[in-house]
This record gives sequence, C-alpha cells and structure tokens, in this order.
Amino acid sequence: MEQILVRNLPVGTNAILRRRADANSSSKRAEARAALATEKPTRVDLISMNAGSEIDFEPGRLGLKARNSDL
Repeated sequence: MEQILVRNLPVGTNAILRRRADANSSSKRAEARAALATEKPTRVDLISMNAGSEIDFEPGRLGLKARNSDL
C-alpha cells in the first residue's frame, strides 16, 4: 500500500479530522482516507502511475499510432 506524508495543512484541518474521527470512532488517518476515497481513479490514472513495475508500453509494436486530442 502506498503512503503519503502531508505537511503544512491549513489551520484547523487537524481539528476537523480529530472531530470526525471522534464522531465516527475511528482515527484521523482513517478519516483522511475516507475523505480521499470518494473519487475513484480512472484507467488513465492507473496506467500513468509508477507502481515500481517494469512494464514497457510499445505502441509501435502493437501497430498503434499517436494522435492528438482536440481539447
């Protein structure tokens, strides 16, 4: 499981997490995880993340061509 260290939180954030944790009989860490778990990662997020795997994507080998998106 990945870990993250967050520093310099806005004033009051720690108190908010503590209040939510007390109200839900959980930890501040669990409340922070719950707050972040509301948005699920997309396939693009999962593909683009570096999870320490040694997988190389070779579009040319698959016969794929690069294309530009019209944003």
